[in-house]
Amino acid sequence: MQNMLAEDEYASSYSSYVKLVPDGDIIQTLAKQMEKTIGLLLDISDEQAHFRYAPGKWTIKEIIGHMADSERVMAYRLLAIARGDTVSLPGFDEKEYAQHASFDKQSVKDLLQNLNIVRQSTIHLIKSLTKEDLLRRGTANNTEITVRALIAIIAGHELHHCNIIRDRYFGDATYPKAI
Repeated sequence: MQNMLAEDEYASSYSSYVKLVPDGDIIQTLAKQMEKTIGLLLDISDEQAHFRYAPGKWTIKEIIGHMADSERVMAYRLLAIARGDTVSLPGFDEKEYAQHASFDKQSVKDLLQNLNIVRQSTIHLIKSLTKEDLLRRGTANNTEITVRALIAIIAGHELHHCNIIRDRYFGDATYPKAI
């Protein structure tokens, strides 16, 4: 999808996410990557899910919750812009959201179920959009953005965090081993 997007369709701060998204059917990409994410994380233990690779970093549970929260925010933005809303949509502070959530008190299974439900809702929304809707522009977090860029950001954001989990969490020498 990234090859379809022009650089003026999203803020440059999102380019690292957009670059991760493979070309092809974005709906299939979103569905398949959710299957992979669930497969990656479903069987980790509670001890593993509470692991932080460095002080001040989120736990894996907090990352899963953050992915769901972020997708909800981005899906709201794409809905509002696709429907022609011209109001400037606010930003959000991901650190505040995570701080005020109870992700570490939830099971990995529940967090993944929530993330999957959010994803299914996002996919159904995207399926309802027309080609014109996908090209519609709006303002979110004081930056002009298109609906299709928001979709790519959703996909790339998940890929980004799964890469971090694999590299910095699972790859850390102190990561708890499965029992």
